[in-house]
Formats: sequence, structure tokens, C-alpha cells
Amino acid sequence: MTAIVLLVLSCAVGGLFLYMKPSLGRAPDGERLARIESSPNYRDGVFHNTLPTTTLTEDKNFIVSMAEFLFGGSDRQKPRAPLPAKPIDFAALPADKDAVIWMGHSTLYLQMSGAKILVDPVFSTYAAPLPFMNRAFASTNTYGAQDIPALDAVLITHDHWDHLDRPSILALKERAGRFICPLGVGAHLAYWGIPADKIIETDWNDAYDLTPALRIHTLEARHFSGRLLNRNMTLWGSFLLERDGRRVFISGDTGYGPHFAEIGARFPGINLAIVENGQYNEDWATIHLMPHELFKAAEDLAAKKMITVHNGKFDLSQHAWDDPYEEALAHAEDSPVTLLTPMMGEVVLPDDEQIFSYWWREID
Repeated sequence: MTAIVLLVLSCAVGGLFLYMKPSLGRAPDGERLARIESSPNYRDGVFHNTLPTTTLTEDKNFIVSMAEFLFGGSDRQKPRAPLPAKPIDFAALPADKDAVIWMGHSTLYLQMSGAKILVDPVFSTYAAPLPFMNRAFASTNTYGAQDIPALDAVLITHDHWDHLDRPSILALKERAGRFICPLGVGAHLAYWGIPADKIIETDWNDAYDLTPALRIHTLEARHFSGRLLNRNMTLWGSFLLERDGRRVFISGDTGYGPHFAEIGARFPGINLAIVENGQYNEDWATIHLMPHELFKAAEDLAAKKMITVHNGKFDLSQHAWDDPYEEALAHAEDSPVTLLTPMMGEVVLPDDEQIFSYWWREID
């Protein structure tokens, strides 16, 4: 009887692994690994943050922290009604203006200097290896890869499931000219069939000229990587898009650190900062921005305007779903940085003066 039970369990585990295997991606090897090993951010077989950084900051073990994550937290972690999402008419975007559209969580569409760019596309219902984990809030999967026009590039900040989604990547395979990502992430893309000549892998402080008018810098972030058990075999990062003195910064997932001030000093006059704000918790305070650090980071960047992302689609922490918006609004009162609060699908024109509603207050 014991042998039968063990056989059934083994088959179940094996079947589960085979189901997940394609989405897990692949570890870097060969020439890709050789390049990684030459990075100043890589040693002892893994990538490192500049500052000492632990995934769990509180004096708890992983099991206790996961139990609190699964069974604790706010009773308002998920909205009780669908979130609003405006339809997007990409063809109607003014061709002579920069534009940014938040599409939920960390997915962004950018038009800059004529180039069309998608950031961290996740159009799947679940941000996890199994189809019952981390389900998206109702109505937040309004958009799909089929809605996106031909792209000059897809930018990927790191390889976590809520930022790198295999079905979305496959659906964009023929629609994107380039896939720009931190070192090692290209191994996943290549495994999924993205042609090598479309994959641009970058280390911190590398730059890539997407067009003669638009340069994309890969910069530091304070986070970690991994799609299941193996951590930090690929790099994570932020991006800064630059053209004719106009600058848009995308933080990626990150804890607070001196890298914000260093980026602000190196790239003065950031017109718009898109900064993560959500899924925070004291238990992992070094790898995500806490609410009181959001505007501190934006002010270190010396940004003129800010949009917050990494919220409004998935429940990956213990705070109420709308806390990131209320916390940002509360801290905005004392900051010189202008907070923009677009709902999903609203067009942000960084060079224009715009007023956005506090749309989340209309949701229970």
C-alpha cells in the first residue's frame, strides 16, 4: 500500500513538473553564462545587490512568513467590484507626443520619440506557475497581446512571474522588434523560441540605442530573481529612456537604496518616474519600497512627475488593495513631485498638464 501511495505521489509530482516546465524557463549556460560571469554584479554563482539585501527582513523563518502571507492580512486585499479600465485606441495617440499607458500591475505601453515600447507584459489571468495562484482582479485582464500594435521593443525588468509571462511573450514574438532584458533573462526567452537576434541582454549601466533618437539605459534596482527554486541566476534592473534631453525612468521592483540618488545625479531632469508601489510588507522591506519611501525615492531621482505601478491587478501581499493609492496620495501632499493617478487605459502625456481622478475611491 505504501509503495502504491509513493508511486501515485511520484507520478503527481512528475506530472506537475512537466506541466510547469515550459513556463519555468531555462538557466543561462554557454556563452550567455560566460558573459554573466564577467559581470561585476555576479559572484559565487549568483547576482548580488550593491547593498546587503535579504528577501525576509523580519526575524521569522520562511514557513512562518508564508503562513502569515496566506492566512493573514487585510480582509480587503481584493476589491469587491471590478476595477475600471478604459479602452485604448493606440492609433489615436498623438504621434508628436510622448505617451504612457498603465495597463495593470507593472505592464506599461510607452510611445517615445516615435518608438512603441511595452514593459513587463503580463496578460495572463494568473501570475504563477499553476492556474489557481495569484489570480488577477476582476476586469484587470481587459487588454491582451492582440490589442498591441507592432512594437519596437519589449522591456523586461526581471524574471518573476508577475513581470515575465510566457504566454504573453509568445503572443508578442512576431510583434516586437527587440526584447531588452537584464543579463540571463534571455535564456528564458531563447528557450521559448524568441530568435537570438531579437534578444538584447544588458548589465547595469549598459545602454542600447533602440533608434537613432532613443537610448535605453539599464540601471540598478534592489531586488532578486528566480522563477521557482533557483534564485538570482538572472539579473534584475530598472530602465531609463532618453531622447533629446527628455527622460522617463522605470524603477522595476526595488527596495530603497542610494541607487535612486545616483540615478538622479547621473540623469538630471527626469520628466516622469514610474515607480513601484504595492505588494510591500515589513517582512520584505528591502526588496520593495515601503509607503514612506515612495516619494523619498522620487525626490532622490529629482523627478518632475510620478506614476505608481505594481498594484491594481494581483494580490501579492497583505495590505488592502487600495492602500498603495491612499498611501501615495497622503505622502504626495508634502512632496515637490507631482503624483499622477491614471486608471488603467488612461493616456498620460508627460509634457502636458493633466488632472486624473481618484478612481479607486469609487470601488468598494
